[in-house]
Amino acid sequence: MKRTLLLAAALLLAASAFAQGAYNYQRRSLFEQLPVRRCDVVFLGNSITDGCEWSELFGRRRVLNRGISGDRADWLLGRLDPILAGRPRKLFLMIGVNDLAAGRTPREVAADVAALLDRFAAASPRTRIYVQSILPVNDRDIPGASWGHWKRKAEIAETNRLVEALCRGRRGVVYVDLASRLADATGLLDKRYTNDGLHLTGEGYLVWRDAVAPYIR
Repeated sequence: MKRTLLLAAALLLAASAFAQGAYNYQRRSLFEQLPVRRCDVVFLGNSITDGCEWSELFGRRRVLNRGISGDRADWLLGRLDPILAGRPRKLFLMIGVNDLAAGRTPREVAADVAALLDRFAAASPRTRIYVQSILPVNDRDIPGASWGHWKRKAEIAETNRLVEALCRGRRGVVYVDLASRLADATGLLDKRYTNDGLHLTGEGYLVWRDAVAPYIR
């Protein structure tokens, strides 16, 4: 019985990994066919970015979504070329929560963000970059909050501290603290803005929009 359960769990994990790999490839291949232009504003990140209709949210056709569900900071570095080639006007980045859930350290995530900033400084120095904090998470009284990310509250906070310090020393880079806007009084993701403890509902995206709207303009 135990062996059967272990086999079933292994097959489930393998199927999940395959599905995520397929989705990642589908999105990357699509983005490679959609040119980025110098007038564009690009939102780059994982499922939290992927889940929004950014052009509609801001009412601007040139605000582009380049989020891929499940993406990590180290993986994201491998898909920058189509964005760098377009030299967009602005880039809004949020990345790292999946890295932490996979056991990577805050310092590793910060190092990958630094590598991304270096590549833009070299290939697209006029792109204004806004590094957005990793959002808080929440597992309290939320049905289905089983992502495992919620265990990384301390690592999320530490990553945000490291990345904020990193941005402070970079010309043309702005750190945007979204975490405090979406957190409740205990520092967890406010239940008004999530239904699974990790991803945002429409109300959460409106808070995000209002936080970065001055930079979009």
